[in-house]
Amino acid sequence: MPDVMALRPEDRARWGELWQGYLTFYKTALPEARYAETWRRLMAGEGLYGFGAHVDGRLVGITHCLFHASTWADDVCYLQDLFAEEALRGRGIGRALIEAVAGMARARGASRLYWMTQDSNATARLLYDRLASNRGFIRYDYTG
Repeated sequence: MPDVMALRPEDRARWGELWQGYLTFYKTALPEARYAETWRRLMAGEGLYGFGAHVDGRLVGITHCLFHASTWADDVCYLQDLFAEEALRGRGIGRALIEAVAGMARARGASRLYWMTQDSNATARLLYDRLASNRGFIRYDYTG
């Protein structure tokens, strides 16, 4: 079982590698300035929070989350990014990271924890279907 804790300053280089893996999976590239700003916000706890999963002292998985109000509740938690080193998938890393976010959401009194993934992400969905309910929503991104 991995050790999960809030991301620490010494995790920066490895976090960058893992986040790059996540972005590559979703066919996305971001400039280095976005990495720097995201890391700054994660370390400052400015509305963005991150956890890292460590195995034998090595960072092997990451997740990011944020909290926001909605029209239905004052505080809900959105788990935005979740990524585990490919060679270690299926060993409880994703579950442990989700549980860390869930613990933070409970501690804050958030009424809901939710996340999204592509319908074709079969590997992740095996885990998600065991932990959460797919309520059938479809996401639209307005580009106009």
